[in-house]
This record gives sequence, C-alpha cells and structure tokens, in this order.
Amino acid sequence: MRIDILTLFPETFAGAFSQSIIKRAIDKEKLQINFVNLRDFATDNYKSVDDRPYGGVAGMVMRVDIIDRAIESVRTPEAKILVTDAGGKRYTQKEAEKLAKSTHLIILCGHYEGIDHRVHEHLADEVISIGDYVLSGGEIPAMTIVDSVARLLPEVLGNKESLTEESHNNEGETEYPQYTRPEEYKGWKVPEVLLGGNHKEINTWRKSVYKSPAQPEPK
Repeated sequence: MRIDILTLFPETFAGAFSQSIIKRAIDKEKLQINFVNLRDFATDNYKSVDDRPYGGVAGMVMRVDIIDRAIESVRTPEAKILVTDAGGKRYTQKEAEKLAKSTHLIILCGHYEGIDHRVHEHLADEVISIGDYVLSGGEIPAMTIVDSVARLLPEVLGNKESLTEESHNNEGETEYPQYTRPEEYKGWKVPEVLLGGNHKEINTWRKSVYKSPAQPEPK
C-alpha cells in the first residue's frame, strides 16, 4: 500500500512512523508513506495556501486550487482521497478494514478555519472524523488512520489471532480484560477462572465481559 499525506507541517510526522508496527510494515515493504508539502504548490513568494473566506466570517480557509494541484501531483487511477474534518463520517474499525484493502490512499490534513468546501464536493472520496472534538489540524487524524490501517495489512502482525480477538472486531465491543503476573498484587487478584486452565470456561468468561465502548466502566 502507498499512502501520500498532504500537509502544511510534514515535520509533525518526524519519528511518528519510524517505530513499532508502522516501521515493521515499511520494512516488510507492505507500506510506503510519502509526505507532500502543500506550500510547494503555492504561486506567490509567501507560499500562501489560504485566503479570507467569502461571507465575512473569521479565520482563513485553505484554497481549493492549491489542494487540487497537490492531489494531482500524486494521484493514481486507484487512489482513494481522504479528507480529515471534524464534520466528517465517524472513523471506525470497519472503515479501517475497508481502507486496508486499498492500494493507494491520499490523506489531506486540514488546517486554519477549514478547507474550501469544493474539495469535499469535487475531490474527496471520503471525509473522515476521528471524534467529536476539534484539533489544531489534520495531522493527528492522519496518523490515526495510517496506524489503524497499517496493522491490518497482510503479514504485518505476526499473530493473526490478535486481529480477530482485539477491540471493535466483536460487533463494536472492546476487548476482554487481560492479566499477567503477579497473580496477586496489593490484594488485587487475577480472576480465578483464568487460572484453572479450562479453556471452555475461559472463553465463556471472556464473552461475558466484552463491553460496548459506549458503556462506562463501573466504579
């Protein structure tokens, strides 16, 4: 898979993709990540990428013409163009699984007051939000998308069972609690069922404690 990240701040990603699962995906040549600086497509001496919005509201808006040129510089016939935006479709594990089947993703990181909406209307294949909150820019959502997709690529994770049993792969529920040594610490004990070696009972217990992420942990 190839991923092109269009951003005003490529230095934000320095070191972010050089460790752990993403590094493994890159080393195995399952993933190629490229960074495209949107300012390289500006036409003035100031490398301006935004302008005042029509209608007199506050803030600055990223320009559609500059974004379009940046996209065209890396677009391939199979590319899927993603825009990160607080008003987009909620990102889920199912969406990550769908994107992991792609061969080329282009992710646009928004900034300032927003992006000219013609990008949403005419250039984007999907507009994605990672949650109901506002961030300073789209770089962190882009990292989230890359991380969640990279681990799903073939041969990246060594243990296939970890993919089928992990959080959000069980009808949206989070993963069952995990425990390791010591068996008891400060009077806090590992559940007895996990110590007996009866895998049928263990599986029954695990299914009983799956919980929806919408349900808070009891106090």
